[in-house]
Amino acid sequence: MSQQYPHVFEPFTVKRTTFRNRVIMPPMGSNLATFTGEVSEEMKNYYGLRARGGTALITVENACIDYPLATNGTKQLRIDKKQFIPGLYELTERIHKYGALASIQLNHAGASAYPERLDGLKAVSASSVPSKEGNPAPRPLDKCEILNIVQKYAIAAQHAIQAGFDMVEIHGGHSYLLDQFLSPLYNKRTDEFGGSYENRARFARLVVEAVRKVVGPWVPIVFRLSADEFIEGGNTLEDSLKLLEYIEPEVDIINVSAAVNDSIQYQIDKCDMPDAWRVYLAEAVKKKFNKPVIASGNIRNPQIADQVIAEGKTDFIAIGRGLIADPDWARKAQFGRTDCIRQCISCNIGCADHRIFKSQPIRCTVNPDVIGGDQYKKQKVTRDIHVVVIGGGTSGLEAACSAAEVGCRVTLLEREDKLGGLTRKIALLPEKKRIEDFPAYLERRAAKLPNLTIRLNTTATKELLAELKPDILYAATGSRPMLPPIEGLRELTDAEGSHIRSIYGFMDNIPYYEANAEGKKVVVIGCGAVGLDVMEFFTLRKADVTMIEMMPSFGKDADIVSKATFKELLEKHPVDMHLSTSLKKVCPDKFIASHNGESAEYPFDYGFICMGLVPDIPSDNPFEAYAKEQGIPFCNFGNSRKTGQIIHGTEVGRDIVATIDMIGGFDD
Repeated sequence: MSQQYPHVFEPFTVKRTTFRNRVIMPPMGSNLATFTGEVSEEMKNYYGLRARGGTALITVENACIDYPLATNGTKQLRIDKKQFIPGLYELTERIHKYGALASIQLNHAGASAYPERLDGLKAVSASSVPSKEGNPAPRPLDKCEILNIVQKYAIAAQHAIQAGFDMVEIHGGHSYLLDQFLSPLYNKRTDEFGGSYENRARFARLVVEAVRKVVGPWVPIVFRLSADEFIEGGNTLEDSLKLLEYIEPEVDIINVSAAVNDSIQYQIDKCDMPDAWRVYLAEAVKKKFNKPVIASGNIRNPQIADQVIAEGKTDFIAIGRGLIADPDWARKAQFGRTDCIRQCISCNIGCADHRIFKSQPIRCTVNPDVIGGDQYKKQKVTRDIHVVVIGGGTSGLEAACSAAEVGCRVTLLEREDKLGGLTRKIALLPEKKRIEDFPAYLERRAAKLPNLTIRLNTTATKELLAELKPDILYAATGSRPMLPPIEGLRELTDAEGSHIRSIYGFMDNIPYYEANAEGKKVVVIGCGAVGLDVMEFFTLRKADVTMIEMMPSFGKDADIVSKATFKELLEKHPVDMHLSTSLKKVCPDKFIASHNGESAEYPFDYGFICMGLVPDIPSDNPFEAYAKEQGIPFCNFGNSRKTGQIIHGTEVGRDIVATIDMIGGFDD
């Protein structure tokens, strides 16, 4: 048992099932199943890696109990037929191999069903209310259909036990079918399944009772719910406590989550929410029902995790995105290696936006290989290879560390006096400070590598490269603000004494703006993710904000959680938004822009240019020229190749291992 975090690593028994510690991996969609709903090898590796990392319970992602009406996502697991049992059994074997318990979440999507999978069928729900703004209206289920779905849950539970799962979880939250009956947002029925708390809970209670009959008295049943839906008209904590009175008798563990589709920023927590901010919900459930509970909500710090368990607020902690970022979270915490934990930064890109909105397999900004983990480290170069990396942002640091970890000599050149690049600048925003964890982790990782030399305040030149004699050359020189040829724009942006700043100029002066924002007239040019960050900063500090965007919509490049956050912010703090409006001229105290051929003036105290970024690399690219002369591999990557999100730079940074392989670096 860890002396540092004794409560996190104390075993816990529910009925006849003993958890080796209190760390739970909650169910999170991965898009790693096959298209037909079977377990893939990638999925076995993905979950096996987190079991190996010391997690007590792996809860496999939501599985479809009634195809196609219950389906959710492009590549979702199925558990509705016996043909899926063999693959699921192989998955539980992989999880059990490392001493973890295995559970699986049983789910019916209802009105949240994936439209492309319905093949012309209409989604079903409690009523005809869409589960998400903009979705088509579902059709209400009749009583016979409801009772049939109850049996579908029971059949799925039976399949789960046959597949070797130690327990099952029933999903009653997050705008899925059971929540569509529990929540007054969606349930407008007047029969025995609508209206009162007892009636709205009836469907969920029938499901739990049916599952209990097939799994027997000793298999733990977990029920997950959105204890507070954090949206007007939805269930509050008080409502959920009343609903649970009718559901919990046959439930052994209550997984206390929160939010619905249209408040997703409180389900997949936005970046600025503090660690363990939702624990009070679990505490209230535990206090009323005296049953084991699972708490979630940005729990990343082992000290905080230990504290909330010690205080009796929860029995288990759900670490979701934290285990995507670092599968070894539990093992590192248990053995005092907390400085090595790769912390989730709540960017919600690869795990949420790419997976949900873009239907891509799960990925992570800070972990470039969520499936293979650190397997690349098992490779070691068989000859002396010197890698030179130009640029010490997160892309360059990932490349440098990865190359050094497989045995290369590595030199990293950074022209500034500190590492981290744009990522570290973004972290200066108070609402984005969690992002600082990533460059800080990379620095600690780099410091432990004796074969990695970092030279700050060093500009890469052809002469220096000739001196270093690299075998592989990587350029990660980052980006700079895009400043189109608009009258006054380049002359005034970031100029001495000017009140017009680029996003870089803004981030370099955040303390000043934080102290001098209230009551100021602020105009932001550009309504992409960066412009919206600036808007959020000033709006929260009581400035008068106007935004100008040439496109007909805003937030095109923002992730789904950020979009929901901005939408909520704009509802509470109206912003003067001008879409389809083009900047024409920049003056010291105003912008002139055009909409439908008509010009207008936008005076400001502070003006900000957020029109995007472009690669910051010389047009003649002397680095590539040097590499060609020497006949060595050259890669221009990260923002210096194509501007994008941090995740893209991290992925290509790790790709340096493939480059080493391609030049025969691992050949015997």
